[in-house]
Amino acid sequence: METNEKKQLSYELGPIRPPSEAYSLLIRATRNCPWNKCRFCHTYKGRKFEMRSVDEIEADIYTAKVMKDRMAEVALQTSTDIKEVAGRLLADPPSEGFRNVALWLYAGGENVFLQDANSLLMKTDDLVEVLRFLKVTFPGVKRITSYGRSQTANRKKPEELARLSEAGLSRLHLGLESGYDPLLLYMDKGVTAEEHVKGGRKVVQSGISLSEYVILGLGGKQMSEEHATHTAGVLNEIGPDFIRVRTLCVNKRMPLHEDIQSLKFVMATDEEIVKEERKLIVSLECNSNFVSDHISNLLPELEGRLPDDKDGMLAVIARFEALSPDEKANFIVGRRINVYSSLDDMKDPRRHEVAERVKKKLSRDNRLDQNEIFALMEDFI
Repeated sequence: METNEKKQLSYELGPIRPPSEAYSLLIRATRNCPWNKCRFCHTYKGRKFEMRSVDEIEADIYTAKVMKDRMAEVALQTSTDIKEVAGRLLADPPSEGFRNVALWLYAGGENVFLQDANSLLMKTDDLVEVLRFLKVTFPGVKRITSYGRSQTANRKKPEELARLSEAGLSRLHLGLESGYDPLLLYMDKGVTAEEHVKGGRKVVQSGISLSEYVILGLGGKQMSEEHATHTAGVLNEIGPDFIRVRTLCVNKRMPLHEDIQSLKFVMATDEEIVKEERKLIVSLECNSNFVSDHISNLLPELEGRLPDDKDGMLAVIARFEALSPDEKANFIVGRRINVYSSLDDMKDPRRHEVAERVKKKLSRDNRLDQNEIFALMEDFI
């Protein structure tokens, strides 16, 4: 591939995708977020929501195909595997689009994620056409996923969701965040628990796999218990395929930051959030995969298939809670500086010492300064 040719090939990418879509081909179907009012989110603030035309989207899909074809040509000319060509390109990609296609191919080239915050808002006929074009352009694709909102899913007719499923939409990621109405109202989520249930159940019944996201700590100190129990109740009614947890992290670009500064909202500590997560897990009765796939979570080991793995997950929490106060603080710091990825990592003397040194720096009067921990967590978003 000539350098000038590579630089001429580019296509539009959105700012985020779920961690589970890290190796997916990213195709921007809409720009930004149509709601964009949530107090705990900063991603799209100050950006206008826009629908992209089918022609624009399909042009980007075709450009991604051209990139793939160029790498396939190099592989053929050099008698190497396309995965090897993609891996070499990742060392010095000429554009973010090329980097995404190379990463996608390096990982097997099987999954696609439609950006941005709510592609489900597209007209059903338009989205079906995009899905059809994707499948024709990339016949090897096995999974196509996207973000959506509960209200949008609820507004779709059952036959519309069924059409999307048949056209190839494999999974929807919906931001449940909480099932507690007063908290949803306070956070300006723009949805009620009942609407979450209706929208989620519609997706499940359509045959599209459903991932529901829950934000641990979203209720702060004030609404933690209600957040856990009501959220579990909503999830039990929906029965999603996946429950994915994240832990609340706040930066200055979020509206919630002002409430924290004025003490209107008091953030929960890691230990309090672990208690909240225990209550959530205990209260869950659905058949779902519980996934902790984000760096913000203190205990990423808390994963499993409910209800079968519930006891094992609760045993992990009990193990953390059995630690001495000093060792709890050591683990919290170690996790927040990404030294630990599991409780067993504390057994490594080198890692333990690193966490201990940082813990001392972040302590005041021999107690861990929680504000320092919150500051470390800002980097996670």
